[in-house]
Amino acid sequence: MSQKKALIYCRVSDIKQANVGDGLKSQETRCREHAEANGYDVVMVFPDIITGGGDFLKRTGMVSLLAFMDEHPDEEFVIIFDDLKRFARDRDFHFKLREAFRDRRATLECLNYRFDDSPEGEFVETIFAAQGQLERKQNARQTRQKTEARMKNGYWVHSAPLGYAYKAVKGRGKMLFPDEPVASIVKEAFEGYASGRFGSQAEVTRFCASFPEFPRNGKGKVVQELISKMLTRPIYTGHICSDHYDIHWLKGQHDALISMETFEKVQSRRAGATYAPKRANIGDDFALRGAVACGCCGVALRSSWTKGSTKRYPYYLCQTKGCEAYGKSIPRDKLENEVGEIIKSLQPSKSLLAMAESMFRYIWEARRSQAKDAVASGKQEIHRLEKEISGVLDRIMSASNDTIIRRYEDKVEMLERQKAIMVEKLGKQIEPKGAFDEKLELACKFLSNPWKIWENGTTSARRLVLKLAFTTPIQYYRNEGARTPDLSLPFKALGGTSGCQFCYGARGRNRTTDTRIFN
Repeated sequence: MSQKKALIYCRVSDIKQANVGDGLKSQETRCREHAEANGYDVVMVFPDIITGGGDFLKRTGMVSLLAFMDEHPDEEFVIIFDDLKRFARDRDFHFKLREAFRDRRATLECLNYRFDDSPEGEFVETIFAAQGQLERKQNARQTRQKTEARMKNGYWVHSAPLGYAYKAVKGRGKMLFPDEPVASIVKEAFEGYASGRFGSQAEVTRFCASFPEFPRNGKGKVVQELISKMLTRPIYTGHICSDHYDIHWLKGQHDALISMETFEKVQSRRAGATYAPKRANIGDDFALRGAVACGCCGVALRSSWTKGSTKRYPYYLCQTKGCEAYGKSIPRDKLENEVGEIIKSLQPSKSLLAMAESMFRYIWEARRSQAKDAVASGKQEIHRLEKEISGVLDRIMSASNDTIIRRYEDKVEMLERQKAIMVEKLGKQIEPKGAFDEKLELACKFLSNPWKIWENGTTSARRLVLKLAFTTPIQYYRNEGARTPDLSLPFKALGGTSGCQFCYGARGRNRTTDTRIFN
């Protein structure tokens, strides 16, 4: 008598069960022991990593097993599996699968159950199959409930978004944390698009692709579809949103990468609102570009490099056609040194600096009072929004029309979004510890000697000095020199500076300036 041939079928529900606990290998070992004890020749093993519910034809291992039997129609195989639940966890598909094996003249042997084709045996088998289905559905319900509860507690439960990674935290489970350097890349992408630095989503895609650390798809590319999806995800603001679980703008347990303000700007740009892009380069070699105007026509001076026989020379010049100074250049160092002399004169006495400190303290306290009022007003607004949300939810419960319910749900989402924005604004009203002393030190350092910053600072630092010290562009007359512009409020208040009555340069000329150039 020839030895019977056997096929082993093993199944676990997910990868974790396959790797942790060695589920597939354990099942195979038990089945092989059963085959050896009964004198069967194991021809092949067919493993599956998939849930037992639903159509068995979606299981790769089961489809391969049936196909193998079809390739050997003359063989009558014994099909061995560990447990009835490994066979199927759906009542209807359990008996359809039984029929498929019956058509192929296969014998089923289960280590934990004895098949019986009698009416009584079929009844018992039906109960076991239904029990497996019940357990599967109960497990699925329990998983959904746990997932929903964790989401409503502010924990993200799905795949980590770009820029985040999961880390286990004792007593809190797995939580999202910024994943550097990708987190910084994502943050800069959002802020660059919000500010106009990146003119389109395609530019954001190219920016992200310029970093080798940024994740790629299977072909090694950063596709625009991935970036577009990233730019719409509220999770980067530190909030949880899920239509499936009806969660809208819930404050999450993870740290935000961007502010709500930045996120709203990005959504406005994606919806079609435009922002003027930042100027790519306003001349790093010319600190006064945009801050000095031609005294004759009032238009901002341009800057350029002129090539000589042995080296290049930096100049400022007026390029307004019809102006008497049109095309006449001014050496950069000459103009910037004259402006430096004006800035050098802005040095108040120690007594005036002490008065300025008192003024700053008074203004600071006034602003703190305003901030407290803003916090109180913001809390009232949040209370109003919560009350309105509650009212809309009540209307949803009493509504029966699907269209009206969807509109109410959209309204709730909008109100939750407004609430999240307001909560973020309130957070910004909180005064950081020691903030006043830090800001006072910087302010007094600037007021006491802006010349020092001008003399030793970079081009950007020099531009900052000009913006803080003057409210209008500096008017420059080529033959007479620079005329002092209007001083900013702090220097006006400190009228006792060494140069309080400025008579430097073209003091006799009195022309109207175009303040738009400087601001």
